[in-house]
Amino acid sequence: MALPEFAPLRLPLRRRLQTLAVLQWVCSFLLLGQLCTLLFVLALRGPLWLPALLYGLWLLADRDTPRRGGRPSAWVRAWPVWHHFRDYFPISLIRTVPLDPGRNYVFGFHPHGVLAAGAFGNFCTEATGFGRLFPGLRPRLLTLPCWFRLPLFREYAMAGGLVSSEASSLEHLLAGPGGLVAVIALGGPPEALEARPGALRLQLLRRTGFVRIALKYGTPLVPVFSFGENELFPQ
Repeated sequence: MALPEFAPLRLPLRRRLQTLAVLQWVCSFLLLGQLCTLLFVLALRGPLWLPALLYGLWLLADRDTPRRGGRPSAWVRAWPVWHHFRDYFPISLIRTVPLDPGRNYVFGFHPHGVLAAGAFGNFCTEATGFGRLFPGLRPRLLTLPCWFRLPLFREYAMAGGLVSSEASSLEHLLAGPGGLVAVIALGGPPEALEARPGALRLQLLRRTGFVRIALKYGTPLVPVFSFGENELFPQ
């Protein structure tokens, strides 16, 4: 078995900050949801039971928000940590044509990759300048509904512009007056399982529901290709 390789001790501070930024992002999606749920349960069983109970009641009242465009935060999307995250890989966003901000769009993102780092960096943060490249457009990245059942974590996810991938969520985005971009990682979890260096398979034949919804609302489909996405993580 090959021994693990460690980074040299004499790395620039800039590179260490980039590594920490990616580490917190990976840990957020692997561990933060479980940690937030545990804290919520402990709060219910401890002296903070009343605020936790009130938050639980508010969750019931707010349960449809992930299917109604979410609750993005410009402040969270502009955190400096996302610039370090961007520079680690690095990630860049290239616009080939300008888009009319008076219309809604569906961005079909491929490949999904293991963790969809390109989709997150480009559409859940402003680190690559989405707002500057596409003025007047607001991106929403669709993801699994299960993330929004986790207390506290759901607020963090929605702050970046994540919304539920349910059909009703996509319809809500496309039915609006204009200016919204629904970003869909076309292959979803099945494609993520096949994401490995050198592989590039699009899982689309049984995942065409978004096309029917886009046709229903007359929404343009915009292809987005993430070069190097499958090269990031071996599995």
